[in-house]
Amino acid sequence: MDLLSISIGLGLGISLFFSEFFGIAGGLVVPGYFALQLQNPISILLTLFVSLCVFCLGKLISRFVILYGKRRTAVLLLLGFVLDAIGNEWIFPLIFKDMIHLGSEVKAVGHIIPGLISVWMDRQGWLETLASLLTASVIVRLILILFLGKELLP
Repeated sequence: MDLLSISIGLGLGISLFFSEFFGIAGGLVVPGYFALQLQNPISILLTLFVSLCVFCLGKLISRFVILYGKRRTAVLLLLGFVLDAIGNEWIFPLIFKDMIHLGSEVKAVGHIIPGLISVWMDRQGWLETLASLLTASVIVRLILILFLGKELLP
């Protein structure tokens, strides 16, 4: 198994645990992806920024269009994908152009991840989602370090 699969599996387990025992979750597969990116905090912050933008834009759109259930989820995922693409292709490279020259990649994590985070923000609130997501990501990372320490080094 590759590292991403292990991380996603652990993230699913930790998210399920949080959901069952605390009643909150930070996105089922998202903690696994975040755990692998914790050494790159700018990517995490950009992803959370895009997620908050999607969440706010979804609230704004829902004032004019009836959004609920699958339609709401699909709209938030699509908005997350579009804002992520716009950010990664045009906005973030302009803002962080000095870091790009240094060879570090400045991008949000994944294409679907911001939309997934915003779906959970919409379901349970932004603070609960962020707290659960970041806590679960750190726990997944700690488990990965415990069992696969050398494989996590760049």
